[in-house]
Amino acid sequence: KTSFVKGAVNLVVTEDEINDYLLKVKDAIKKDKYKLERNRNRVDNNNLFIDYVIDETKVKNILLKLTAKDFSEILQNEHKGYEHELLYVFGKDVELLERLGGSSRLVSLYIKFNKLDSCYVIVISFHEQKYPMKYYFK
Repeated sequence: KTSFVKGAVNLVVTEDEINDYLLKVKDAIKKDKYKLERNRNRVDNNNLFIDYVIDETKVKNILLKLTAKDFSEILQNEHKGYEHELLYVFGKDVELLERLGGSSRLVSLYIKFNKLDSCYVIVISFHEQKYPMKYYFK
C-alpha cells in the first residue's frame, strides 16, 4: 500500500525500477508520444525558452539522457480528478547558451513528468531549479 505525505509519495523504489520506468518513458519520447507543457500556466517552462537558446530537439535530447542517478522523487498529482497519477521528478545539469549575452552556462533543470497508462508522456515541468534538489540514488 502506498501512503502519501504532503504530495510526496512515501514509497521505496529501486534503481532498477526507475531504470525500467525511464525505458518506457524514453521509448514514448523516441516515438514522439510526448508533450512539453508550455501553456500560460507554465511560466517557468516558457521562461527557459526565453532565457536560453533551446528548442524542442534539445529538450528531447535532454529527456533521452535522463538516468536513475538524476531521479529525485515521486509526487502524487494534486489536481482534481488526477489524484491517481504519480509524477516523477528528475534533475539534470545541462550546458545552455544564454539568449542575451551569448555565454554558455551550466543550468540545473527541474524536470517533472507523468507517463500515462497509454504510454504517452506529459512533461509538466522543464525549467531551472528554484531550490537545490535531493537525489534518491546519489
